[in-house]
Amino acid sequence: MRMTEALVPTLRSVPAEAEIISHQLLLRAGFIRKNAAGIYSYLPFAKRVLDKIEKIIREEMNKAGGQEVLLPIIQPAELWLETGRWHVYGQEMFRVKDRHNRDFCLGPTHEEIITDLVRGEVSSYRQLPLLLYQIQNKYRDEKRPRFGLMRGREFIMKDLYSFDRDEEGMEVSYRKMYQAYTNIFSRCGLTFRAVEADSGAIGGNESHEFMVLAENGEATIVYCGDCDYAANVEIAPCEPAGDEGVVETERKEREKVYTPDCRTINEVADYLKVSPQKCIKTLVYQADDQLIMVLIRGDRAINEVKVQKVHPCNTLELASEEKIKELTGAGAGFVGPVGIKGIPIYADLEIEKLVNGVCGANQEQYHFLNVNPQVDFQVTGFYDLRFAEAGEPCPKCGQPLQQARGIEVGQVFKLGTKYSAALNAKYLDEKGQERLIYMGCYGIGVSRTMASAVEQNNDEHGIIWPKAIAPYHVVIIPISAKDEGHMAKAEELYNKLTELGIEVVLDDRNERPGVKFKDADLIGFPIRITIGRKTVEEDLVEYKLRTEKEHEEIPFNEVPEKIKEFLER
Repeated sequence: MRMTEALVPTLRSVPAEAEIISHQLLLRAGFIRKNAAGIYSYLPFAKRVLDKIEKIIREEMNKAGGQEVLLPIIQPAELWLETGRWHVYGQEMFRVKDRHNRDFCLGPTHEEIITDLVRGEVSSYRQLPLLLYQIQNKYRDEKRPRFGLMRGREFIMKDLYSFDRDEEGMEVSYRKMYQAYTNIFSRCGLTFRAVEADSGAIGGNESHEFMVLAENGEATIVYCGDCDYAANVEIAPCEPAGDEGVVETERKEREKVYTPDCRTINEVADYLKVSPQKCIKTLVYQADDQLIMVLIRGDRAINEVKVQKVHPCNTLELASEEKIKELTGAGAGFVGPVGIKGIPIYADLEIEKLVNGVCGANQEQYHFLNVNPQVDFQVTGFYDLRFAEAGEPCPKCGQPLQQARGIEVGQVFKLGTKYSAALNAKYLDEKGQERLIYMGCYGIGVSRTMASAVEQNNDEHGIIWPKAIAPYHVVIIPISAKDEGHMAKAEELYNKLTELGIEVVLDDRNERPGVKFKDADLIGFPIRITIGRKTVEEDLVEYKLRTEKEHEEIPFNEVPEKIKEFLER
């Protein structure tokens, strides 16, 4: 590829809309362009990266026994009605009608359509196990599309579905995919961790996320340095910590106190000269069509995923100010559990240990002192409702947990019979008896993997592509496109590398060397070869790796072997 023929519209300034480094660099380096919120065009260099990621995925899926299919993007509502997800999936689903007024959706996921396919074609135990996968676009109408390719409304995804005779077979398929995913992300040159995760809207009873570790990751994980435990903080179990709440052993009488304009935990704690650990943070949620109250220690954050585990619901969001006042008589900041009746009240385990705590008095500008659970208010139950934090004991070995940020690039689920039962996907066993098929679901965000690679591999000059997924491995830069000697040597090397099957770009633009060097670093070619006066006079070239600050001079005829050594190691 010659740069004079390539569509690589690099930008010198950072686009105002781009918040995170991967979004900034993919725009600046000419890989993507925005068409609408959460919708992007992939330019030629991006397409090459995506193709390489997909090639790695296909090789590992096929090696594990997967067969590739291509399922429709437009899916009939009838299948989603059978599983009950048509009305509960939410506003993220793009819904459309055809000319006959029939309902369809743009596929956000493909459990229904693949299960329908299998139930129509599989009837015997002899046809199982079965691993079917596809790579195609998915559509989700994100409320807040952001961070470029990280959270878009259209994205490229690989999804594989396993179909097995029983739970043991499902476990075998799950482990196959777990290993295949480990191979994929290792081959892509990414630093990642597999962590225990919540199954979310997909469902199932066990799930792992594959997280690319990055400072700007949208998810937080905790992991143990002494054992193999790692989990998304959404599901990491938490035990009541410390003795902050029980240093007082004698319960005191509840007292209402004036707390002018003290709405936050810190404002209340400062005004009353107590620690945040002594305060009860009280939030009112709208859980589908019901209000619920959730209590947690003032220095903790409520984990809404765990709340939905104890109070199953399709949507969970903070209640409106109007509903909060209707329930409690006060606005947010002065709400508490004392005197609340008629709705579920869920409290974190640490609240049960609290002695003489502080909470809102359900009256503007007032709080209660010396509040004690089960004496001053009753709860529906005490549960683990908070996020795990660094330094807490590992649930497996007890050593202190560490914390990191990560970007989810893949997730594997054990679905069991959730979809096969809903869609009546059965097979006949050896005795001729009907049995439900056991399923698993395994997804990789292909476009998100590309963005994650950039998020993890960059510097102040631009992208540093892992060599396995770089758009091209080598860029040749002649110092002067007007110098016949420079161009002759550059062309000679370009032709030689091309014949050897090395992916190479010749920057034959009539630009200053500095411009070419900056673009090479911005785009992220793993190897840069500079052709100049010494090449013509002494047969030496400058050989520089993108990961290194300094270049080295090597003989012109040794360049192909040097490149091959780099690519093979």
